Amino acid sequence: MAFESLGEKLQGIIKKLRGQSRLSDANMEAMLKEIRVALLEADVNFKVVKSFIEEVRSKAIGQDVLKKLNPSQMIVSIVQDELTKLLGGEEKTLTLNKNRPTIILMVGLQGSGKTTSSAKLAAFYKNKEKKKVLLGALDVYRPAAIEQLEILAKQIDVETYQEGKKDPVQIAKNAKKYAYDNHFDALILDTAGRLSIDETLMDELKNIKKEIEPDFILLVVDAMSGQEAANVALTFNDALALNGLIMSKLDSDARGGAALSIKYLTGLTIKFVGSGEKLNDLEIFHPDRMASRILGMGDILTLVEKAKEEVDEKQAKKIAHKMLEGDFNLDDMMSQMHQFNKLGSMAILRLIPGMPKLSDEQKALMKKELRNFEIIISSMTSEERKNPDIIKNSRKLRIAKGSGKQVQDINRMLNRFYKTKEMMKQMKGMSKGGKIPPGFGGLNLPF
Repeated sequence: MAFESLGEKLQGIIKKLRGQSRLSDANMEAMLKEIRVALLEADVNFKVVKSFIEEVRSKAIGQDVLKKLNPSQMIVSIVQDELTKLLGGEEKTLTLNKNRPTIILMVGLQGSGKTTSSAKLAAFYKNKEKKKVLLGALDVYRPAAIEQLEILAKQIDVETYQEGKKDPVQIAKNAKKYAYDNHFDALILDTAGRLSIDETLMDELKNIKKEIEPDFILLVVDAMSGQEAANVALTFNDALALNGLIMSKLDSDARGGAALSIKYLTGLTIKFVGSGEKLNDLEIFHPDRMASRILGMGDILTLVEKAKEEVDEKQAKKIAHKMLEGDFNLDDMMSQMHQFNKLGSMAILRLIPGMPKLSDEQKALMKKELRNFEIIISSMTSEERKNPDIIKNSRKLRIAKGSGKQVQDINRMLNRFYKTKEMMKQMKGMSKGGKIPPGFGGLNLPF
């Protein structure tokens, strides 16, 4: 995941500070040196690192951190503020026009994920903003580029405008007219890319821009390209006056150096980030939330937003009420597992404050256990799911045979179920006093 290595190192540095009641000049410099190394290893540009360290040092001195009784809190606050600034500061989202189609021109090098990002952006506006979106196919050079865009468009149920291998400038002009005539809210134009920047590419893009006067020009850069992303952004910006960036494949880049360097080096901000392979895996980029994630402080706002989008609120409330009333059964447990999987069970863990890092082995084990529980519950009768107390040895043998599992697997699943019920009773008993039993502060999955 993005910033995984950097996050671990910065969290380790801060953890050391928490054991000290005061900081000395020597300790401060040692800490800054460790942060410098961590940033450089994350492939952050050395100029950016130098500026970041100087800003942290200056603010720490200005706020008299060395004299504070709890210096770690002050350092965390300063580092978080500076990380937020590096990542773009206060995010400025793209506002669509109210009375006419908003035209978004997508540009970038070949292989940056431009076509997929165009479809993801269309899905974002269609599903999250409830807009009528048209995708325009202007890449007439790359083999199967038009077909790829049409396939992606069908998957998200949006219309595509294409005229085959004709002049891209004329296609753009015609697509704009079609969007106006048919009252689309947004027209997203997927342009051609090259393996490297060349004069022909830039001239074509300049001509398209001149002809259609887009509202926004967004550059798609591959997070995996590291510091080269800034050089690409500078060149495109000089030619086209970009409005911002979409950073693709950020979920695949554990270092995150490109995201931390690009605003400082180019002045351009990241508007959206690709957070997965699915077409709905495009997120508005919130610098403050990302800084919080890097420092291990979670991202509750994004978690809540994901829950609102994916979880059936009525069903969730119904199950929560049944759990607190002690009327929780295996059907409810199955429903809750489905809700959790909708959120992307492994992906949401990093958004939870204080959530310890899970190894790949632990994540795989957790995923496997969830799947096993689902198979076991599916092999039960309706009566057994509603009243698990009737599941004795003979029934366990039948369920084990039907699910392809062992009796001990059935016992483990039932034990987890009964522990959850007991946990809910304790929570209900203490909710009147506003207290939570010990051990309930972290992630407690009821399955």
